Amino acid sequence: MALLECPSEGWRDARRISNEYGGQNPTGIYAERRKAMSTTEMSLEERLESLDRKLDFVVGQMKEYERKQREIQELKEDMSMILRDLFQTASVELDEVAQNFDTRDLLHLMKKLMRNVKNLNSMLDQLESARDLVRDAAPLGKIFFDETLHKLEELDKRGYFTFLKEVSQMVDTVVTSFTADDVRLLRENIVQILLTVKSITQPEMLDLVKNATAFFEKMSIVPEDNVTYLRLLKELRKPEVKRGIAFLIEFVKNISIPDKININKN
Repeated sequence: MALLECPSEGWRDARRISNEYGGQNPTGIYAERRKAMSTTEMSLEERLESLDRKLDFVVGQMKEYERKQREIQELKEDMSMILRDLFQTASVELDEVAQNFDTRDLLHLMKKLMRNVKNLNSMLDQLESARDLVRDAAPLGKIFFDETLHKLEELDKRGYFTFLKEVSQMVDTVVTSFTADDVRLLRENIVQILLTVKSITQPEMLDLVKNATAFFEKMSIVPEDNVTYLRLLKELRKPEVKRGIAFLIEFVKNISIPDKININKN
């Protein structure tokens, strides 16, 4: 730069430099020196840029570190407040059980838990098995539940629930209509009642009742207004009337004999 600003001095320096380098061309020497200076300046700029990048990285890391430190400090402050409130709450709550709490009981509980670790593991295994069983049985339970609902709906349509409701009302009426003495008498005479029912349910008795009811359903007897004794005497001479009168006489005669009933079937 000094050679360009002062040409006369530059030429003198050029001659001096030429003499120093053995009479070489000073223009080439200046070009080489300028090239070397340019290379040095470029290397210096690259170093400065690299240094700037490193400084930027360091500054970024410092900012990140400061941010993390600030977050950690805020977390510490929040945790300290939470722990302080928790400690105060625990102190208040534990004061209520302080009279009933003994460290020996806690130690005994810990020992018992340690002795029963195998039992606890077995119980947990059984619990897991039960959970698996419930999970596997859930589809079957759903099917069973649907079938039950379908069956109940069918029974409702057929009138079973209405019938049971009426039966319950009938039982309630019977219970409210009889006293304890009536029930006691029923208990004492239940054998005779069952024997009577057994006699009534005999085939011949059922046939007799069936014929009688069928006769009363079909008959249309309208007695005449003017019935004479002569007409009655004539009716008494008929065989069917005689058989009916004989049946009534035998029936009335044997009513007073409970252990021997002899009805003339002819």
